[in-house]
Amino acid sequence: MILAITGFKGGVGKTTTAVHLASFLSAWAPTLLVDGDPNRSATGWHARGGLPVKVVDERVASRYAREYTHVVIDTQARPSKEDLKALAEGVDLLILPTTPDALALEALLATLEALRGSGARYRVLLTMVPPRPSRDGDEARSLLESHEVPLFRGQIRRAAAFPKAALLGVPVYQVPDPRARLAWEDYREVGQEIMEVSG
Repeated sequence: MILAITGFKGGVGKTTTAVHLASFLSAWAPTLLVDGDPNRSATGWHARGGLPVKVVDERVASRYAREYTHVVIDTQARPSKEDLKALAEGVDLLILPTTPDALALEALLATLEALRGSGARYRVLLTMVPPRPSRDGDEARSLLESHEVPLFRGQIRRAAAFPKAALLGVPVYQVPDPRARLAWEDYREVGQEIMEVSG
């Protein structure tokens, strides 16, 4: 299975999502995390600690990909429309993370417009959802459902454990924080959904 995490806006949890979905899939089968972001955020994350997956630069990915059952690609933010369509053709599922704020949702809708007619298989993932009593997550979900956007049932909470995980260079479940397990459960739930849709 080849997954790509992409979108027209940075700061929505793209690398965090790539790292954690690759970590989830690695428990099932050999998984490669391809770092296609010019900032090399996933590479830096891995270098600071150690992820349970092999992380490679996109320029050498073809050398390694055939050795792995699953490939997760952390793409650059703001790909061109042409790059987005080419990416969609080469993967099994595009995952489009978005935070539930107006600017991110606007960028997401622009991404979806660019994908229109491409035949791409994609799903939107709500990330950094603030805890209740905030209704931001519910309102974003309602808005996207009204546009008939395919959404993951699961969503990713806003949690201090994620920046800690990036700093330590590990998946969030290795962070010594009592809420880190809950943060990991969010990605486990999304990972299970991916396994279901990929059949």
